Amino acid sequence: MQATAFAGLDVHAAQTHAGILDHRTGELLRRRLKGDPVRVVLPFLEGLGPGVRAVYEAGPTGFALARAAAERGLDVRVCAPGLIPKKPADRVKTDARDAERLARLLAAGELSFVRVPAIAEEQVRDLVRAREDLRKDLNRARQRLSHFLRRRGASFRGPGRAWTVAHRRWLRGLAFADVASRATFADYLAAVEAIAQRRDTLDRTLAEVAPESPWAETIARLRCFRGIDTLAAIGLCSEVGDFARFQKPAQLSGFLGLVPSERTSDEKRRQGAITKAGPEHSRRLLVEAAKHVWRRPAVSEELRRRQADQDPRVCALAWRAQRRLHRQWEKLFLRRGKPANVAAVACARELAGFLWEAALID
Repeated sequence: MQATAFAGLDVHAAQTHAGILDHRTGELLRRRLKGDPVRVVLPFLEGLGPGVRAVYEAGPTGFALARAAAERGLDVRVCAPGLIPKKPADRVKTDARDAERLARLLAAGELSFVRVPAIAEEQVRDLVRAREDLRKDLNRARQRLSHFLRRRGASFRGPGRAWTVAHRRWLRGLAFADVASRATFADYLAAVEAIAQRRDTLDRTLAEVAPESPWAETIARLRCFRGIDTLAAIGLCSEVGDFARFQKPAQLSGFLGLVPSERTSDEKRRQGAITKAGPEHSRRLLVEAAKHVWRRPAVSEELRRRQADQDPRVCALAWRAQRRLHRQWEKLFLRRGKPANVAAVACARELAGFLWEAALID
């Protein structure tokens, strides 16, 4: 339907600012709507007549407004906040001005829209992100404890590496003479153990949820690749969503921020570091999976169990990915002398293409 009005919405929990641009007259109106967005915004948009098109930024308010609008036949979209064009000299920011700018950009076709996930998809994605938050919290808690022990002159001599069973046994056997050090050590150690326990609980929950999630088949296919187990597979699927919305692998790599930045003018073409656009969690999972490619291609017993009863075409693709990525690693790291992280990111970019192909096999 031809749009008759464009509405930009700055949505908050208790109020919404709307900027309405009339397509025929060019007149711009501002409105302030108080109350729950679903209850007050949708009747307001219906009152503007047929053909209205609205947009709001993705944020803490979530996708409830977009879903409710779709049920009522309204065209309400969600745009990516990081991709909204802004004037460098514009130093005045208000909710009303933001709504007006969204309406103008929507009419000009200058906005990039995000995919609105289904409720079941959003529920699993929230669980995945909660687990990622715990991983970051655990790293911080471990750093605090390690720094405290370093200041006290206590260091783990082995056997094994830090945070192994032997290391944790060594930690529990430490004792300090003064009360202040004992209390500090006990608090730091308790924080590490509590967060680790919460993380393990979410890991078990994710393993239970994965077979019943909307991406159960895709998760099983991704687990056929070396370096990708349940946690990595469900993490990738929760952030990417539907792999079919990318027409080619390069689009998926760009969405994940694994493509080089570029500055080209006239005949000069300069490429820099990767863009790091899109979900950071998925990008980290891919890079960690790509770090397995330094080993020679092989199918371990664990990988063979994950590939059992899967499509032979997916298993063949996973084997082809191992061989291809290992050759790329040798070329970049061993022969060309690239840093290990640079080689891993380049392999992660190609791994994303293999995963895209595996997810879309008929």
